Amino acid sequence: MYCNQCQEAKSPACTLGGNCGKSKLTAVYQDAVLYALSGLAYRSEAAGKVLEPCVADALFATLTNVCFDNARFAEYLNCVISNRDKLPKAAGEPAECSWTPNSLEDIENDKKTSLDAIPNEDVRSLYSLLLFGLKGLAAYYTHALVLGKKDETILPFMTKALASRFKNLSADERTALVLECGKEGVAVLALLDSANQTYGIPEITKVNTKVGTKPGILVTGHDLKDLKELLEATKNSGVDIYTHGEMLPAHGYPELKKYPHLKGNYGTSWANQRAEMPKFNGPILFTTNCLVPPAPEYKDRVFTTGVVGFPGCHHIDSSPNGKDFSLLIDTARRCAPPTDLNTSDVITGCAHDAVLSLADKVIELVKSGKIRRFVVMAGCDGRDKAREYYTEFAKALPKDTVILTAGCAKYRYNRLDLGDIEGIPRVLDAGQCNDSYSLVVIALALADAFKCDVNELPISYNIAWYEQKAVLVLLSLLHLGVKNIMLGPSLPKFVSPSVLNVLVNNFGLQLSTNVEDDLKKLHCV
Repeated sequence: MYCNQCQEAKSPACTLGGNCGKSKLTAVYQDAVLYALSGLAYRSEAAGKVLEPCVADALFATLTNVCFDNARFAEYLNCVISNRDKLPKAAGEPAECSWTPNSLEDIENDKKTSLDAIPNEDVRSLYSLLLFGLKGLAAYYTHALVLGKKDETILPFMTKALASRFKNLSADERTALVLECGKEGVAVLALLDSANQTYGIPEITKVNTKVGTKPGILVTGHDLKDLKELLEATKNSGVDIYTHGEMLPAHGYPELKKYPHLKGNYGTSWANQRAEMPKFNGPILFTTNCLVPPAPEYKDRVFTTGVVGFPGCHHIDSSPNGKDFSLLIDTARRCAPPTDLNTSDVITGCAHDAVLSLADKVIELVKSGKIRRFVVMAGCDGRDKAREYYTEFAKALPKDTVILTAGCAKYRYNRLDLGDIEGIPRVLDAGQCNDSYSLVVIALALADAFKCDVNELPISYNIAWYEQKAVLVLLSLLHLGVKNIMLGPSLPKFVSPSVLNVLVNNFGLQLSTNVEDDLKKLHCV
């Protein structure tokens, strides 16, 4: 295997097994699915067709910490090859487009499916950047699709982008595709923002973190529809529902918070699952990415749904009549209530509508100098010890700065006692990484209010990345013209020196180093 798609990848890549916990076989299965997808895309584009929405599921499943189930990848691979073979061969089609493994040994031993097989370092780097952005695009588009929202530009772009693997393109053409991925990223984040409003406009909400006396079900991931259906299924069941990780922002939505048995948020980010989930005592439902291979002590209480999968764990399939949560609920009833983690309450729901309702006050505080700077500290959490940097950076920020955040990186600082500025919390949590669009809307609204370019605002960007959805958010910010973004805790290993130079020279991308220096670089002191 050769995998360097996440921040915790070994250098230059994980080769014997993933730091995420996936096996070598799972990794090569994922490579095979992606390779075959490019063949399907090439042939589809030549035939004037676009990929089906289910292709987004296959892409999403290869994202870090989503699916560890080889049987599921075998099904994806067979489906992709079957759909490819229904299409006529394109004129001048490369032989790679027809790749068909005849056995498991072929999948394990055929080296050409790996990204490492692309011989030119810069071509490999640009295609990796594109592919990982596509995975993020597929994830966000899947979230929107389940809520009934579509964008007619997404699948045609996925088709063109995946087909590019087998095309002889110039560096400029490949760079243009990467930047176009950022354009589609903005579109899909706006689409998802609209889709999530199915559950109302988020409200600034203080979220309880204390446990009750009833058994509970812990829901993690990002899929609000799954949470809504589970809340309906557990009404009057004697079971409380708790959120975890990136599901915390659900408490800000009026149509979700109205359920009295949505008890509160339990635990912190995905990176702490193995420490926190055994103490929950009840079953855990994983709705999207962020699954850490569960420890034996709670594996029998792990339920997956959607594209998430792990061998030996219960999987809840979709059906025309909705998902059947009966086994999940019965399991919860037999469990003890959660053990309290003694964590403090947190604030969420600070999405663009909520923050912009305070716009007049915010603008007044900026003009009077009481808010001197905003710092966007969005992105991902992870297990890398270097991520303690984000806690220390937040602590070191002057009291006249406000943090704008989205994503699970917030767990590094959302319980710090940073106070407020005349009633405006110094940590404004817009929600999931899915809600990064809110931060864009807020920045653009401020730029309009102050009649300036977005790069002239008193806003700095210190972004923590981990996986491929964060890659797409970065590309989206670059498409919007945001410059001088600081990225950490380390730079992506899949970016070659030449490609990095382009990002540095054209966009001012920089690596986080140490708190004292970075505060100066970002004009925070």
